[in-house]
Amino acid sequence: MVSTMDELTFEEAFQQLEEAVLTLQNGQLPLAKAIEQFELGMRLVHYCDDLLQRAELRVRQLTVDGEGLPVAQPLELSQLSGEIE
Repeated sequence: MVSTMDELTFEEAFQQLEEAVLTLQNGQLPLAKAIEQFELGMRLVHYCDDLLQRAELRVRQLTVDGEGLPVAQPLELSQLSGEIE
């Protein structure tokens, strides 16, 4: 088992978040345990969001330079605006 949240992969953290949500949806927990699950869920949401934001920063656009070689450049969101609409 992973000892701290910082060591979780996105997939592991998301799975734990899903489990916390299902536990809360069950409605069978005492209030104190429900609050603990809610707090854990919120920490997991923030952790997953942070991992996603870091992943977005790593996304690169592949282009070809003057010699025909691939070059990785930061992906500019403004370049996507016309494609997304």
